[in-house]
Amino acid sequence: MTTPKEKTPIAEWKVYILKCADGSFYTGITTDIDRRIKEHNQAKASKYTRGRLPVELFRKTSQNLSQSHALSLEYKIKSLSKKDKENIKNIL
Repeated sequence: MTTPKEKTPIAEWKVYILKCADGSFYTGITTDIDRRIKEHNQAKASKYTRGRLPVELFRKTSQNLSQSHALSLEYKIKSLSKKDKENIKNIL
C-alpha cells in the first residue's frame, strides 16, 4: 500500500531588477531579496554586479511565483532594452 505524497509547499520566488552604480541593470530571481542584495553588494553574488557596485533595488515582483514562472519572467525582462527596463512600473 502506498501513501499519498505530502504536498511540498511552493517556494516564494521573486524576480528583481537591480540598478548598478554604472547605470546598468541586473535581473535575477531569489526567495530572499534582502539577503540577495546584501550578497550582491558584498561581491558574493554575480560576476556582473561585482564590478558595478554598489547596487540598489530598482523593481521586484509583488507576487510570489513558482521557480519556473520566475525564471520565465527573468528571461523576458533580460531581453528588454535598457530603456524598456527603465520604464517598467510594475513587474506583476
